[in-house]
Amino acid sequence: MLCLGTAFAAQDGKRESRLDPARQQIKSKWVKAQNFGKTSVKSKARAPVPMKPSFGDVAGLHRAPDALSLKSSVAFVIDQDTKEVLLHKNELAVLPIASITKLMTGVLVSEARLPMDDLITISQDDVDMEKGSRSRLTVGTALSRGELLHLALMSSENRAAHALGRTFPGGIPHFVSLMNAKAAELGMAATSYVEPTGLSSKNQSSAKDLATLVNYAYADPTLREYSTSPGHQVEVGRRTLQFNNTNRLVKNPAWDIGLQKTGYISEAGQCLVMQAKVAGRKIIMVFLDSAGKLSRIGDAERVRRWVESAPVVSTRVSPLAALEITGPLPGGDALGVF
Repeated sequence: MLCLGTAFAAQDGKRESRLDPARQQIKSKWVKAQNFGKTSVKSKARAPVPMKPSFGDVAGLHRAPDALSLKSSVAFVIDQDTKEVLLHKNELAVLPIASITKLMTGVLVSEARLPMDDLITISQDDVDMEKGSRSRLTVGTALSRGELLHLALMSSENRAAHALGRTFPGGIPHFVSLMNAKAAELGMAATSYVEPTGLSSKNQSSAKDLATLVNYAYADPTLREYSTSPGHQVEVGRRTLQFNNTNRLVKNPAWDIGLQKTGYISEAGQCLVMQAKVAGRKIIMVFLDSAGKLSRIGDAERVRRWVESAPVVSTRVSPLAALEITGPLPGGDALGVF
């Protein structure tokens, strides 16, 4: 299962050496953009506040053209069996990955072979103080480790993911160190984690690294089952709560999805990773920094129809050639080749 990571790690030395500077430039530009759209506290009427630009927006990644008119600024599609690259667009760009993080969280929890029926109680420590996201898992809720893992992968439940890391032997610090160690083991050189949910924009990776992670995670039956489950009910006190999958494609009969994970924070934009059978081939798709919640789904549909409509040729003669941003960034700066 490590052959994909090894292949990705053997990138051109000059391009890889610029990953860290590129990441810093993107982050710096995004931080400067945070004043965008803010209104004065003295204003009596609340004016609409524009959405904060993502790291990819600020870096100008959306300006890269592609033959399928994708709405995602980053895309990477490969044949899982042959490792043939079918489509690539800004695939080395290092960006926040939001809840795609939970896929690595799931890998560690599953491989630790901890008792899945152990009860874990949601605590105040699991409440999101960074983004203020909501959760139906109130403080004091007790669910099994298996149920929390299911909700984290299927419904992207942040408190569930954090509780899994918090109760892991050694706690959050050790869990995060294992996340980074696993990424290094898989050859995910552009990837770094600081917490298990994806709420932090410091959880970052490239599309190429995430394809490696999807390929690895697909070998785990538990991760396949939980991430593609359309819905799941849990008993919380006297209530029965219904949770649904954040990826509507799992309910679409036109799709045969083996593993998936969605993600969103403003810094990352809308993200999606999937393994699916298309035209008899096992395909891994990665879409980062999509323009809208439905756009990432639309991009996946575009790729599926493209693969189904014609034989896919080698990446060297693909209509989607390597796309690298070398032009000016907002403010007149330039971003080097990733």
